Amino acid sequence: MIKTVWHMLLSMFAFVSALFFLPERVNAEDIDANKASVSAEHEIRTAEETAKSDRIAEQTINALNAPLYSAFTERYLLDEVKNLRQIVADTHVELTEKIVDRELGVADKALMYATDTVTYFFYLIAGASTLLVLIGWNSMREIKERASRLANDEIKRITNSYEERLDALEHELNRKSRHIAATQEEIGLTNEVHSLWLKASQESSAQNKIVVYDQILGLRPDDVEALTYKADAALSLGQAQWANSLANRALSIDPENSHALYQRACAHAESGYIEEALRDLAEAIEKAEALREQAAMDVSFERLRDHDDFIELTATSDN
Repeated sequence: MIKTVWHMLLSMFAFVSALFFLPERVNAEDIDANKASVSAEHEIRTAEETAKSDRIAEQTINALNAPLYSAFTERYLLDEVKNLRQIVADTHVELTEKIVDRELGVADKALMYATDTVTYFFYLIAGASTLLVLIGWNSMREIKERASRLANDEIKRITNSYEERLDALEHELNRKSRHIAATQEEIGLTNEVHSLWLKASQESSAQNKIVVYDQILGLRPDDVEALTYKADAALSLGQAQWANSLANRALSIDPENSHALYQRACAHAESGYIEEALRDLAEAIEKAEALREQAAMDVSFERLRDHDDFIELTATSDN
């Protein structure tokens, strides 16, 4: 009789302990999961801000109107690009390691939580069995089946919850990984295009410049700047029709591009289409005032020197 009472007291103590510690364990696990999610979001936001800074730097470089480099500067830029690539690669490896560690940590916590939940449920079953003996219930099989169903349902609910969280985390990580890979690819492409622009600036003949511009267009077929510079080189070779075609292609991509309008005006002037040349030149000067002085000295407009409209277009405040 004393052993039976002692066993009942131990079971009731286990039942009360399970009711007290189980909610605290659940709250602790949820807090750890929330901290991991916040840390991952912070790292992702940092990567996005870095990519945004890179895009702003690229836009600043593309907006330059004259070269600001020498042979030493070019070497410095290439070294900096090499270091940047190495830093990006190291960052990618470090981020991958952190992500894998967090995924393993979440999986370990989920497994531990499920194991502890099963243990606590066995304590609950022991306490419930003791209470049933005290109040005189004899259908232990029914109690066992009902407790088993409750335990299985709870485990299934917890497992499904963690599976959904892991699936969402995996989806977000995959999306960010694709974004990082695309950003790295764009950085590599930008560096290669920049190197080609440096090479084109060092070429002395128009034919060699066209070869370099074709390489740039092979990487970026819709590069309006490369198309307009190629049109300028074609004009240097006396290919007015070819230059006109290149300028039209550039304007189909960016109808407001003043440089493309200016090149088409030059092509029209050299081909003898005076009205078309004046119309394109007027529109180009309206969009970029700096083209006014350039047109006054451009040999492509030699046939328009005595034309009144051309004189009016190229007149400056000093004149």
